[in-house]
Amino acid sequence: MSLKSLLLRTVACLALGAGTFLLPAAQAQAAGAKYVTIEPAQPSDTAGKTEVLEFFSYTCPHCNALEPLVDKWAKTLPDNVVLRRVPVAFNASMEDLQKLYYSLDALDRLDLHPAVFKAIHVQRKRIFDANAITDWVSDQGVDRKAFQDVFNSFGVKSKVMRANELTKAYKIDGTPSVAVGGKYVTSPSLADSYEGTIAEAQRLLDSIK
Repeated sequence: MSLKSLLLRTVACLALGAGTFLLPAAQAQAAGAKYVTIEPAQPSDTAGKTEVLEFFSYTCPHCNALEPLVDKWAKTLPDNVVLRRVPVAFNASMEDLQKLYYSLDALDRLDLHPAVFKAIHVQRKRIFDANAITDWVSDQGVDRKAFQDVFNSFGVKSKVMRANELTKAYKIDGTPSVAVGGKYVTSPSLADSYEGTIAEAQRLLDSIK
């Protein structure tokens, strides 16, 4: 069974769940394209840099599978390209996981980013709400009060709001999705595989340099 067929079957089974399995841009997929064009094109939030945005959710198994490939690819990007990860919430219950990502970022503890995926998808830990998240982060050696202060800060709330704006602007209705240069979005459902997603994102990046 191809990855595309598997993803379609997953949609049928889990569309009523967290929402992270919905497929983006069905019209482009039907036409055989490996990407969709964003209209209007979106400006970069990083001055002087071409942005690559990885839209992800910690609860998404496909994001878990793609993440190591994104991390490896990020190390090859030139200085004028910046990778930004954008945590997505398709419903209110996912907001605390958005706040988790931005809190780790603010505390300079994104070394724990892969560990969050492992905790959810390998260790089957239910770290989905603020209390469970705080307990888990504390177990990783992060000061509990420092984390709580950042987690509930205006700065993190502002970043969550921006993530939601980007999700809407890029018309993201499924994760993982990779946006390139404010103009294009590709995903495993369009590129047929995780490796194909990275290859297509690189091709799109090369086309706009």
